[in-house]
Amino acid sequence: MCDSGQSEEARDSPRGSPVIKRLGIIATCAVGGSLFALYAVAAPFVAPALRKVCLPFVPATSTQVRNVLDVLRARSGTLVDIGSGDGRIVIAAAKQGFHSVGFELNPWLVWYSRYRAWREGVHLHTSFHISDLWKVSFAQYSNVVIFGVPQMMEQLEAKLQSELQTSAKVVACRFPFPTWSPDHVAGEGIDTVWVYDAKTFKSQVTTAKLLKNSEDRRTPH
Repeated sequence: MCDSGQSEEARDSPRGSPVIKRLGIIATCAVGGSLFALYAVAAPFVAPALRKVCLPFVPATSTQVRNVLDVLRARSGTLVDIGSGDGRIVIAAAKQGFHSVGFELNPWLVWYSRYRAWREGVHLHTSFHISDLWKVSFAQYSNVVIFGVPQMMEQLEAKLQSELQTSAKVVACRFPFPTWSPDHVAGEGIDTVWVYDAKTFKSQVTTAKLLKNSEDRRTPH
């Protein structure tokens, strides 16, 4: 009889109730699912995309956006943002009359940028592309904006040097190019932007080549 009473107590105990166990499993699944969903949504915005040079997504500040637009105030035509992130530079430039294009390797950011452009009414004047910047030619753009990192600036300098027309302007944010001399600098600290005239940096290279060729001719063999 004692054994029978203990069995009935065990069956009546809440700890052994199948309902409680089922609720525990449901709660665990719900928490796990929520965390996974949060990671799936947030990770693409904070993790760096896979690039030739790791370029993490760090949103431009409102001051940086304003500085970029200020130094390009007298300009028009096409504008490209290399590594466009969430599209804020492209969208702001479109509002100023530019036909703006963004290249970004992270598809989540590209889709989000397209949504923002539609929501802010400039989707007809913007376009966003999922692409590796090293596989794109920037020859057709008259205004180039880049939020780069030091590890990539030398390679990008050589790429833009060979592709851009002499009428182009390049705006570098956060970090300057290693050998070009800026025609103008605006802002301070992390909001600093360096402005480069393609006519200037192309002529610098041409002059350097002429000097080198002249020295080679004077050097006896």
